[in-house]
This record gives sequence, C-alpha cells and structure tokens, in this order.
Amino acid sequence: MQTVAVIDYGMGNLHSVGKALEHVGSARVQITSDPQVIRDADRVVLPGVGAIRDCMAQMQEHQLLDVIREVSSDRPFLGICVGMQALLDSSEENGGVDCLGLFPGRVRAFGADLYEGEQRLKVPHMGWNTVAQCLPHPLWHNIPDLSRFYFVHSYYVAADNPRHVAGRTQYAVEFAAALADGARFAVQFHPEKSHTHGLQLLQNFVAWDGRW
Repeated sequence: MQTVAVIDYGMGNLHSVGKALEHVGSARVQITSDPQVIRDADRVVLPGVGAIRDCMAQMQEHQLLDVIREVSSDRPFLGICVGMQALLDSSEENGGVDCLGLFPGRVRAFGADLYEGEQRLKVPHMGWNTVAQCLPHPLWHNIPDLSRFYFVHSYYVAADNPRHVAGRTQYAVEFAAALADGARFAVQFHPEKSHTHGLQLLQNFVAWDGRW
C-alpha cells in the first residue's frame, strides 16, 4: 500500500489533514516528524498554521529542512497554507524570515487598509473564494475552474515566476493560490476544509505520480 507522510513539526492541522487524506484514498497516512519515515513515504504533505518564523524554527529544530528539500524534488509533494508559504524564498512576516527557497518569490502582507472598490476588506482573508486555474495540472482533475476553496491567511504569495502559478485568487490584490513545479504542488487554501472540491484535490494528490 502506498504511504503518505504528513509532516508533524508542531504547527499544522494534522488531524484534519490526515483524516481527509484517509477519507479520499487507499494510501496509508502517517503523521510523523521522523526524517526517515518521511524519506520512505511515497507522497509527502507539509501542512502549516501560525507564524512563519515559528514554523521555520520548528522545522529546523526537528531537522526537517533538508528532508523537505529532498523529498519535494523526487516524489509527489503538497504544501498547504503556511506549508506553501514556507516553500518561498522569504516572508515579510515577523520582520522578515528566510524560507526554504523552493519557489522563487516572497510572501507579502495584505496590509491594514485593504479595499476592493469602496469596500474595506478584513484581514485575515478568511472564508470562501474562487480560484482561477492557470495550468492544466493533474491536481485540478474533476475540479471546475473558478471553484471555491476555504482560505485563512494574513499574508499572500507573490511568485516571481508566472510559470509556477497554477491558480490565482483575488482579494483586493491578485495572488498565487496554487503553485506547481515538477513534483511540487502547493496551495494557500485549506483543501481539508473545502468540502467537495478540496477532497477532490486531495484524492487527485493521492493518485498523482508526480508527473504532468
């Protein structure tokens, strides 16, 4: 049976992500911080919630930075929310934090005065929003373009390479809601909280061989 490792570094919706993965696929899901278990897995998920500085510090403390770089290059890998932001070069959060540098770009703050037309928008961006698909990726299989997903975040991804942007969302500013490169795929939204379309994306991930 195929295995999916959900990386446990102390900051993530591990239970909900793990249960959602078990629900959609026949793979064995392992929630783990053990580098060897992660290396032995067929697929890897990096979830995340909270502040990026704490997330990066916890990954370093658990000796996971090199493991994440390694496994995201040679097998299906999915980053979720802060797990996506951690894959960028850096983040403006906490005064500036260096990240993993697996996607060129920067994580930026929405700012306090956020408007769409005359409407002032709340930060964090919390709730349902449409995602425009920019690439014909296997993880979009059976998910209509402009489907709605659930977001919770105060910072957004500004990707340097438009060819990496698999999905975009508008919340006063347009930002990358999904990134793809090789076997790496990452989403700003929470598929485990996004009902039918989110579960479809996770099902697609469990079935994906890392090629597209």
